[in-house]
Amino acid sequence: MKWIAKLPLSHSKTSLAPSSLSSLRRWCTERQHFKMLNESALESWPYWQCFPQSFRSVFHPLLYSLIFVLGLLGNGLVIAVLLQLKRTRNVTDTFILHLALADSLLVITLPFWAAEAVHGWVFGTGLCKFAGFTLKVNFYCGIFFLCCISFDRYLTIVRAVQVSSQRKTMVVNASCVTVWALSILISFPDLIFLKEKKFKNISTCFDDSTIPWQLILSFRLITRFIFPSTLMIFCYSKILHKLSWSQELQKKKAMKVIQAVVVVFFVCWTPYNVVILVDMFLHKGFLEGGDHQGCHLFVARILSLNLGSLHCCLNPILYTFVGDKFRKNLFQLIRSWFFNIQRKARPRDSQGRFLGSVDTFNSVNTTGI
Repeated sequence: MKWIAKLPLSHSKTSLAPSSLSSLRRWCTERQHFKMLNESALESWPYWQCFPQSFRSVFHPLLYSLIFVLGLLGNGLVIAVLLQLKRTRNVTDTFILHLALADSLLVITLPFWAAEAVHGWVFGTGLCKFAGFTLKVNFYCGIFFLCCISFDRYLTIVRAVQVSSQRKTMVVNASCVTVWALSILISFPDLIFLKEKKFKNISTCFDDSTIPWQLILSFRLITRFIFPSTLMIFCYSKILHKLSWSQELQKKKAMKVIQAVVVVFFVCWTPYNVVILVDMFLHKGFLEGGDHQGCHLFVARILSLNLGSLHCCLNPILYTFVGDKFRKNLFQLIRSWFFNIQRKARPRDSQGRFLGSVDTFNSVNTTGI
């Protein structure tokens, strides 16, 4: 998988003596030969041996397949429900619609990574670029739309910003376009540098860029976690303080869903970003660590990444069990689907009228509608 493609040299097990390994690391760092450094690490370190065969061939693919099915089904229902509410859809609903779309596109790429865990990357460079780019774009979109939801709730509840309906629609549409464009821009290097690469007998979707590893980790940590976490903590601390003095029960109920979504985001992604932070400190020498810890750090990264990927299929569950409005609209949509299926299955006469009973629509008194 492409997340393992840029393992630092401290993660590799080589036959060099510790003094020679340190000299090689300094020599490469001074000249920024990170491409050679990473390729050497992958060629010499059997990273998949950190996991038992059962994890590589059973647990990992099974988990990704489960997330794929649940995420596609759950987010598909969210999209279907919100599309039915076109006239009554508010700002938060629009952002949630785009969030569900981003999560759906993200989980579509998971079967590729599940297959890579078993067989290595066997889909070629083209699909490597497409799958990596699609995953990265929608990963960033999901985070940025959570930030948009948080900031919108802050402006509405704390600042009590009143905007006309027409202007609000323009602002929301502009925000959505900006989020998608920014995510595409951040992820564009994947279209350039990702490619299929074989190390000994294992093919992987490899990031072949020469950008320093520390710079990549720092950028990801800031954009994926530090910035959104700071924004969401600020917004919701102000919102909770404001609502603690409010008697409006409806606003408090509406906030339950948003708070649950944000809490799940932190629970799913905090472990992974802590591992990334530890990796940075080890690589820069702020923490003491030997080559024997590389395997443990790699295992921690993969397991925490699996936890983070669960985030894609948890949001629809939260909407259903925490949000009263969404649950009501979902049940109405399901009932309408069953009703339409029953209508199509009922026999008709030669003139198209239902047989055996009066047409339901003809029997309804529409004078009061």
